[in-house]
Amino acid sequence: MLSVILMGFAILFIAANLYYFFTSKSYKKSYFDPAMLYKLFFVMLGLTFGFAVLYYVLSFNEVVLRINDPTGDPAEHTFLTLLYFSGVTVLSVGYGDLVPVGSARLFSLIQAALGFLMPAAYFMKALSSGSNGENN
Repeated sequence: MLSVILMGFAILFIAANLYYFFTSKSYKKSYFDPAMLYKLFFVMLGLTFGFAVLYYVLSFNEVVLRINDPTGDPAEHTFLTLLYFSGVTVLSVGYGDLVPVGSARLFSLIQAALGFLMPAAYFMKALSSGSNGENN
């Protein structure tokens, strides 16, 4: 029961970060806006921690990570290991040293997509703010 509640809070936290990022705010008329960059940084940091909590909660009931070697042993299910995996997943497509298994596979795909699309959305917003001459 506790794991379901924690998983719900983690998903709500991730959704709140995404909502915060995509809500309209006024920005300067420049291609580079420090406020928007800070916003992107903190949203990505929030997504990293949110997904780490989600993986941690999933690890209560099942193996979520395996070491990528011939033995395929389960990885340590400490919060720091899962935070590392979450950070590597959101910032790239992973190093390949840890492999998600079970339900973590779906969440890692979603996280990797968000890690790829969020900076793209940032740059599209920055370019449209600078080229239109309007505040968005």
